[in-house]
Amino acid sequence: MRLYAGAKAVFYALSRSATLKRLASKYGMRTRESFARRFIAGETVEEAIETARYIGTQGLLLTLDYLGESVRTPDEADTATREYVRLLDVIVASGIEANISLKLTQLGAGIDRATCVDNLRRILDPAQGHGFFVRIDMENSPYTEVTLEIFETLWQQQYRNVGVVLQCYLYRSEADAQRLNALGARVRLVKGAYREPKSVAYQQKSEVDAAFVRIMKLLLDSGHYPAIATHDPAMIEATKTYAREHGIATNRFEFQMLYGVRRDLQAALVREGCGMRVYVPFGREWFPYFMRRLGERPANVGFVVKSLFAEG
Repeated sequence: MRLYAGAKAVFYALSRSATLKRLASKYGMRTRESFARRFIAGETVEEAIETARYIGTQGLLLTLDYLGESVRTPDEADTATREYVRLLDVIVASGIEANISLKLTQLGAGIDRATCVDNLRRILDPAQGHGFFVRIDMENSPYTEVTLEIFETLWQQQYRNVGVVLQCYLYRSEADAQRLNALGARVRLVKGAYREPKSVAYQQKSEVDAAFVRIMKLLLDSGHYPAIATHDPAMIEATKTYAREHGIATNRFEFQMLYGVRRDLQAALVREGCGMRVYVPFGREWFPYFMRRLGERPANVGFVVKSLFAEG
């Protein structure tokens, strides 16, 4: 379906607009009713913790996601690293139970690989001491291999409190799932939110869905507590059906969704006794993430438009 790829392309382009980013920064998080608040927990760690407390009362598991990507200097990467270490301290002090997720370009993957590895280790060491699990998010395809290589470097150094994400719309992801299963690594499976060329990624929704199901089966059969991350009821039902038919207990995997998206499905999965984790994003660099969410589900644009009129 061309509309599927077309919508993602439009919103990806908009996410790179400096003018739109300035306007969004002015209005998007101004009040608790502002349009971005549906998908973003706030701009500070403290706001994210407050949101996480409420979500936790609903029987949902949590991952806090400090938004940001593609830093340009080692100093910026160092700042992001220190912010993650502070996040760990705040989570511990708050008493909530939460994982964290991060992007390697926040830590300098686009500048120097060795610096990125060192920064990631600076986060994993205290995380390990506090019993935190850290998920490395997957970015657009130029970073796929370096992300997996850095993950494997830390894995070889005996870090086991870390996992990674695979995007099923990339042709390579089925082989990557087998590669990570063989390591014993924890994988989060997503469809993929970046604009990718047809040389590396499926363009039709039907192809992406079929790839998601194939990789989901690989992870349920041979993976290590995989995370099936989707808001698509068909993909959720396919996962539950496959698990049931193959005697795979619900405690051997979990579902994951994003904060503010398909809360009805999140609650339904909890009622069914499934593990259901919510990714709670926060931070000042929220605009690119927000636009990718709209690209994945253009129906959300109506909500934003209504909110903007309300702001006025």
